[in-house]
Amino acid sequence: MSAKLVIDLAKCELQEDSGVRCSYKHHPENQGIDALLEMIRFALICRRCDSAPCIKACPQGALEKVKTEEDDCGTLKRANMLCTGCGTCAIACPFGTIYTDLIGYPSSVCDRCKGRLAPGEKPLCVETCTDGSIDYKEVDVEKEDDLTEVFEDIVVRVKGGQLWEPFLRDTQGAQA
Repeated sequence: MSAKLVIDLAKCELQEDSGVRCSYKHHPENQGIDALLEMIRFALICRRCDSAPCIKACPQGALEKVKTEEDDCGTLKRANMLCTGCGTCAIACPFGTIYTDLIGYPSSVCDRCKGRLAPGEKPLCVETCTDGSIDYKEVDVEKEDDLTEVFEDIVVRVKGGQLWEPFLRDTQGAQA
């Protein structure tokens, strides 16, 4: 069993002000956690509809479905260099699962520190995370009900096992 990034979505806040840093060496202002959160949100909330109107609506061709080992229907992926942040995909989504505030522009990259960690060392994002939402450890996903492995080396902790619950908009405080 190898160590995996464990991201607790219930604790995870917008990472801009959290102080989480990234050691991705190709550009110093990189916020790799933003890229991870986008991938996770697409994997968990996208309904993977066959017609994919979000992909068709994108004027830049920045969205595509990518098959993974975990999902042969295809997980939505955004081409960072093509996306202009116009929000057309959010408007076209028939289920309302793409929120423009989830699609950061400009985007960042996370290489999960592959090949750059010494034995026992944790990624910089884990070391600098102050809210406890990111960890790096060996986990047995099958023994814990609230863990879901979304990608090969990324595990998401979702309270109560409700995959989409953290992404519901708060309507309790809305005025009728």
